[in-house]
Formats: sequence, C-alpha cells, structure tokens
Amino acid sequence: MTRLGFLLDSGACIGCHACTVACKSEHDVPLGVNRTWVNYLETGTFPQTERHFTVMRCNHCDDAPCIAICPTGALFRASNGVVDFDDSRCIGCKGCMNACPYDALYISPATGTAHKCNFCQHRLAVGLEPSCVSVCPTRAITVVDHDDPRDVVAERIRNEDLPVRSPGRRTLPKVYYAGTVPEALDPLARPIADDGLIWADWAHRTSRPPDRAAQVRSSGTAPAARTAYTVSHAEPWGAKVAGYFVTKGVAAGVMLWAIGATLAGWDDRAAVAVGPAAIALAALAVTGVLLIADLKRPERFWFLFTKGRLRSWITAGSWVILADGLFVLLWGIAGLWGSATWFVVLIGPTALLSVATAAYTALLLRQCRGRVMWADRSVLALAGRLIGEAVLGGGSVWGAYVAVKADAWAIMWTPVLAAGVLAWLWRHDRRFLREAQAVPLS
Repeated sequence: MTRLGFLLDSGACIGCHACTVACKSEHDVPLGVNRTWVNYLETGTFPQTERHFTVMRCNHCDDAPCIAICPTGALFRASNGVVDFDDSRCIGCKGCMNACPYDALYISPATGTAHKCNFCQHRLAVGLEPSCVSVCPTRAITVVDHDDPRDVVAERIRNEDLPVRSPGRRTLPKVYYAGTVPEALDPLARPIADDGLIWADWAHRTSRPPDRAAQVRSSGTAPAARTAYTVSHAEPWGAKVAGYFVTKGVAAGVMLWAIGATLAGWDDRAAVAVGPAAIALAALAVTGVLLIADLKRPERFWFLFTKGRLRSWITAGSWVILADGLFVLLWGIAGLWGSATWFVVLIGPTALLSVATAAYTALLLRQCRGRVMWADRSVLALAGRLIGEAVLGGGSVWGAYVAVKADAWAIMWTPVLAAGVLAWLWRHDRRFLREAQAVPLS
C-alpha cells in the first residue's frame, strides 16, 4: 500500500518560485492559472517584520471532496494515493473548485477541463521525482509515503506532529508543513488588505475577498499577519447558476401550488394541470439550458447520464430533474385526457419529485466543503431556503397564470409582478453564491 504526499518546509523555502515555474513548464500550464504557487506572508510591525513563504497546492486528501462531487469520475484516486484527473471525462462543471478547501483546482483555458497538481504521475512512472521537488534549491519540498514505516520524512511528521491546512474541513490532507507560522495555514488570519498593494490581480473577479484587515482594525486589534503576494482565482459559479436556482424553483413551486389547489378541490384542469405542467416543463427546459451553458465542455453534458456517478449530487440532481420532468408531463397529460383517478395516482410522486427538485441542491452545496457558508450549514436550513424560494417564485408565476386566465385585465399587472419577484430571487441567489465564493481559501 502506498499513500504519497508532500512535506513542505516553509522554513527552508526562499520564495524563488522555481517550483511554480517547473510545474508550468512540465505540464504546459497556461498563464493566469497555477497547479502550485507560493504565498508571501508578512508578520510583525515595522521595523520588526518578517516575511514567510508557503507553497500551496493540491493536498491529495484521503477523503477528497473533489472526488466525491465530480459527476463523471474525471477526478479519481490512483493506486499510489494521488488524486489524479482524466481530461477525457471532465465536463467542466466546476463543482470540484467549490468542493476543494485549498483552491487547488482550476479550469484550463486550453482544454476547458479541471486541472490540478497530479504529483507528476508520468515522472513517477519512470522513477523520477515530481518536477517541483527536483528543482527546489533548498530541498524545501520532499515526497513522503505515509504508509511506508521506513520513510524518515513520515517519521518526522509523526514525531513533530506537523500541521496541515484546514484540518476542520475533515479532508485528511496528505501535505504537511514544517517551519511555518500558524497564520500561513489560515487564510482568515492573513487578510488581503484592500489598499491596492496586493500583488495578485483581483480585477477579473466579480467581488474581492472580504477585507479582513479592515474588520480586524475596526475591532481595535492589529491583524496577526498580512498577505503580500498570492494568486487570484476565478469565481466558479456565477449568473447562470443563480438563474438555475430560480428556474428549477419555479418548476417545483408551480407544481406544488397546482397540487395544493387540486387537494383543495379545484376542478379547473387548465388551472391545476395543463397550464402548470406547461409552465413547469418550460422552466425545467430553461434549467437544463442554463446548466449546460455553464459547463466549460457543454458538448459533453450527456456524460452525466452515460458516465455519471450518483455519489455526486450534480449527477443525482440531473436524474431528479429528469424524473420530475417525466411526472410533470404525465400530470399535464392527465389534465388533458385522464380521469380523476390519474390525479390520485400521480399526486404523491409528483409532489415528492417537485420538493426534491427544489431541495436537492442543499445536498450539492453541502458537498462543497471548501465553502464554509454552505458546508457548515445544516441540510435542513439550506433545503428550507430553497423550498421557500420555490414556493415564492412558483407561486408568483402560477398566480399570474391563474389571474390572466380568469381576467383579461390581469395581463396588465400580474406578469410584471411575477417578473419582479423572479428578478429579486435571481439577485438574492446571485449574492448567495458570490458571498460564499468570495471567502479566500488559500
């Protein structure tokens, strides 16, 4: 059994970036993205200040959240314990980027697929060290086999009880740090001050990381450390994903209102069956378009069904939406030609799938262990938020439909009111995504 990892000795690191350059050269990593990089950290107050260097990269976790969330198995564990990737299976969904607590993954501008440090597997196969190890002038990067009882580096890690990054994320990382300060491993303890002096360019991001330095200053205490150099990372999920929240909520909410009206005794099939089914199917279709459009390899969307792994809620959610669409279609058909018995048979599974369509994203967000605002909230709290939005958004659309159907004058105001509610929900969800993804991970 082999479980490879790294020991990164920050005390020996001189911040020369040889590891970054070697990695880029070895793997043809495009400009603007990195598999490994060096953070510069400053501690103390002038003139007694110190600069610390910390190498950042994939931690090849034993419980890797990127593997769990990957819908197609593009991320997998190799026989030597390394978390590797398969370009041919990746659909570019960016779920792994939100799942990783170490900001280790990026979408390659060249291939549109997720890339990361893979321990230079091609070099290991021929008996060579990873490129970053071979070029480090101070031997600050060393390979460790955590399952080899004779490995002296593994023995040092055990004897000195060396730290890892973000142990609270429960990923069991296999990259350990020596000679570092605690702030180097805690991004919230080393803020990026909003003073224009940070070397990394955050201009392409929708929002900057929270100015923790300003928050600390306002509390009357000095920050423990300051990030002087790092790399920027793009926001994985944006406007399209916020739109998906709204459209699938409308599909679910419309059907829940229609089912409620049916249970209340409404017998107008156009109002409780045909119309709601048509609206829900249209909303589900738009949901699918938004999800496919957000993929970096949209032509591979069908991999979700042919190579999908149900352990990922990206895949499982796709099947939930597909099943929901089928029962909504049957509900509409029952409204056109079916008897009352059809509604009795369909009402249970249709309601259940509508709730599942609204709420399954709570389980998906919980898989994003790199985003504490999602991962640390209960599933019930996240699901309650999503179901509430579905009831509000779907209710506004269904109410507009019923009003227009009953009164031609209602067309003057009810669609505008419904559109306003949906626009508010989209802005609400956009902020929900932005705030969680703006928290610095590395």
